[in-house]
Amino acid sequence: MADTKAVMLVKYGEISLRKGNRAYYEHQLMKLIRRKLKDMKSVQVFREQGRFLVEDTQGDLDTATVLPRIKNIFGLTGFAKCIKTTARDIHDLREIGLAFFQEAAPGAKTFKVETKRSDKTYPMQSGEVSASIGERIFDQCAAGVDVHNPEVVLRVEIRNNVYFYVNSTLGVGGLPYGSSGKGVLLLSGGLDSPIAGYLTARRGVEIWPLYFHSPPFVSERAADKVRDLATVLAGYAGRLKLRFVPFTDVQMFLKENVQEEKLTIMLKRAMLRIASMFATSENAHCIITGDSIGQVASQTMHSIAAVNSAASHTILRPLAAMDKQHIIDIAREIGTFDISIRPYDDCCTLFVAKHPENKPNTAVIERIEASLERELVPLLEKAFAEIYVETIVV
Repeated sequence: MADTKAVMLVKYGEISLRKGNRAYYEHQLMKLIRRKLKDMKSVQVFREQGRFLVEDTQGDLDTATVLPRIKNIFGLTGFAKCIKTTARDIHDLREIGLAFFQEAAPGAKTFKVETKRSDKTYPMQSGEVSASIGERIFDQCAAGVDVHNPEVVLRVEIRNNVYFYVNSTLGVGGLPYGSSGKGVLLLSGGLDSPIAGYLTARRGVEIWPLYFHSPPFVSERAADKVRDLATVLAGYAGRLKLRFVPFTDVQMFLKENVQEEKLTIMLKRAMLRIASMFATSENAHCIITGDSIGQVASQTMHSIAAVNSAASHTILRPLAAMDKQHIIDIAREIGTFDISIRPYDDCCTLFVAKHPENKPNTAVIERIEASLERELVPLLEKAFAEIYVETIVV
């Protein structure tokens, strides 16, 4: 007798095109899914011919509980709540398909059946399976067949078992989190840096957020903004350790010793130097910033060139070619927008000059910094030594 029950097929995208290291990425995704579901003792995750299968060994899967836990895992592109059956005979599949359609799409006016036959040993072609199941539904339901613009598409996948579903929930795509190394994220309370962290994490980079905190010039509410932004990112990345850098002494020293129009560039260089120390200590591969070319004076091409030499690691700027509206759209989509626009300034915005230099000369900036090294280096080292951690768990 055929076994039929509710399960979930989980789809992944570009890693299916990888050859030599596809198994590595699949293993990474399996670990991430299992970690999210570890307290659901009877729920198991398996590979299923280019898919993952999530099922409850005790019966039908509670998809309403499972889906919110795993839908934000990077690397996954879709989730199909479906019926799995061990039946193989087309007569049985016709009846199972009919029953599922009547339950999943009551009142549908038009439909079509699409079959994917991953098991090439199955004796019927995909089109033949679709026609046979579609005929049974057409005979028993009021719905008509529309192969071009149907109201409902019944999808049949013939794999090790046979699966029926009518729609999928989209995933976030990308690569499995942590599969592409580690990067230090310069996280502020603004719109840009959380999106830079999200996009980099989506490409598989494990992010290590670093926030430069400057009390009493910056209130604790500004720090709370950053904590909340890190919490949103943790919803995709899992547990995050948010590092706070006590930056007040460095800022005050530079404010007192640097021309106002050059202050923003010098502050960014100081941040990159501390971030490089931290990246070295944690064996991270890069530093991630929210720079967008030309958005503000400190992000012109001249300004970007003037800060690069301060870092000893590769700097990733995933927003470099994006306009502000594109960044805002992503912020709304992932849930950081309303947090970022709270009216609490961070250390960068409070110390911005009225007329910052937008075409700084790199050689001049480096000479100014070199003249301050004897006093500046101990302050940078002190800030690095006093970094403290808050763990963000969702």
